[in-house]
Amino acid sequence: MTSLADEAGVRGWLISEVGCDDQALDRLERLVALLREENTRQNLVSSASLDQVWTRHVGDSAQLLLVSRETGEPWLDLGTGAGFPGLVIAICRPQWRVCMVESRRRRAEWLASVVDRLSLAHAVVEARRLEEVASFAAGTISARAFAPLPRLVALSARFSTRETLWLLPKGRNGQKELGEMTKRVREMFHVEPSLTDPASVILVGRGRP
Repeated sequence: MTSLADEAGVRGWLISEVGCDDQALDRLERLVALLREENTRQNLVSSASLDQVWTRHVGDSAQLLLVSRETGEPWLDLGTGAGFPGLVIAICRPQWRVCMVESRRRRAEWLASVVDRLSLAHAVVEARRLEEVASFAAGTISARAFAPLPRLVALSARFSTRETLWLLPKGRNGQKELGEMTKRVREMFHVEPSLTDPASVILVGRGRP
């Protein structure tokens, strides 16, 4: 599989595989600049990961668009934090409805400002806990660092339908977390390798738990 090891590699891959145009690349560059600036005021991402932002955050987020050809909208991103993957998805697919849930006020305010500054017309930020967000049928549910798998599935099940695609990046313990779930959930999901981190996986599921 492709290895996205550096910024140049990620940029080329975004064009050739993800289908990003010049406007999308420009917006991604602006997102990275805004992230670097804001990271001096609040700790959105670690300094170490910021040094590899195109691989660790941009590429890591955009790869979710290629895990399944049936990825679609509305896209619900849980615990968006610094905008990964939510903002990257909204930039790469600006015509899609992307809902980013982030309960931490300062982060949510920053996310909303980025949505405005990058003119992401179909992206919205829900500055509240997921439990307070009105239910809707999500085409895709993603969560990069939201909650342990049992809690994540329990909280977000009401947004899913039989057709909903789940894309859940996990670290080296992703397979173990899935193995500890109910039989119904285990049968819903399978494991895909991450393109950006050989030690990580993506839990890919379809349906309603």
